[in-house]
Amino acid sequence: MAKYLITANYTAEGSKGLLKDGGTGRRAAIEALLSSVGGSLESFYYAFGGNDAYLVVDAPNHEAVAALSLAVGAAGGASVETTVLLTPEQIDAARSINPQYRPPGA
Repeated sequence: MAKYLITANYTAEGSKGLLKDGGTGRRAAIEALLSSVGGSLESFYYAFGGNDAYLVVDAPNHEAVAALSLAVGAAGGASVETTVLLTPEQIDAARSINPQYRPPGA
């Protein structure tokens, strides 16, 4: 499974829902959402500052995560940004690939 970092920001309506459901209630809802596409939640933290929440999730593929993002965005309670995470071993594997690239102007 692939790993993703998801940052979320609540809308005003989403914040009202968070106040109603509580943090653990929202975590349970997200665990159910991830399970519905074959994924799981590794960690979930609320924060204050630039983003409201940080999640590390496992998902079977990019399409599953795109579907999650579409569902959350369409519901209107939060906006999300997703970052694909790579292990050190995946970076080692990338080192052995020799892409042929011509920089601009070269």
